[in-house]
Amino acid sequence: MVLEAAHRSRARCLADWIDPSVIDENDPDRRLPEFDLYSPTLPVQPPYPRDWLAAYRAAQVQRVQRITARVQETLEMLRKRGTAEVERGFITHRTLAEPRFLDATLQPNDRPIGTCYLGVPETVNSGPVGLARFSMLRSWLSQWSLEHSRADGETCARDVTVPLLAIEHTADDAVPQPDMGLMHAAAGSADKQFHRLAGANHYFKGQPEHLKQAVALIGGWAAQRGW
Repeated sequence: MVLEAAHRSRARCLADWIDPSVIDENDPDRRLPEFDLYSPTLPVQPPYPRDWLAAYRAAQVQRVQRITARVQETLEMLRKRGTAEVERGFITHRTLAEPRFLDATLQPNDRPIGTCYLGVPETVNSGPVGLARFSMLRSWLSQWSLEHSRADGETCARDVTVPLLAIEHTADDAVPQPDMGLMHAAAGSADKQFHRLAGANHYFKGQPEHLKQAVALIGGWAAQRGW
């Protein structure tokens, strides 16, 4: 098994990235100024104070939980109706307000600050393409809910016993820096290796040489095992 530039789960990523300033899911312009990360009037600047960051992170989790509660209420309402309507789609606005992309002291690696794997974070946050931008009720519970999603790389890694190669990109502009190490450490494999690919960003954007290095690394690892 090869894990490369992998995050632990979609639910964890969303909880770290979602914009906690949004207070009305039907009106993304209604926001809390103290958590409006890209506002020029935000009362804090990088490096962000620990107490503010802790409150920010808590507000992110609370927003995800509010959406989860609304999803469950809607599913229950549809069940009680007993009609042929069993699903609904919905939009989640502003899902890329991750302080890590603006503050190099948070989970530091070689990533450039002020950008991310999708481009300018502020633009992505309010744009039409983003993490969990469009969901179904059940897909939200399956993929994005911290309480309901069963997709968690660190937890699942404990059941992995096959040979494992874990590759961290040191300039990853998407995956949180600790994630690859946490999954590698959790893996139950007796044969496991951990490598850092120096300078590689998440998708090897503009980095053909780094891509070649990754292919050679994986190929050599597999060849050593006769595969």
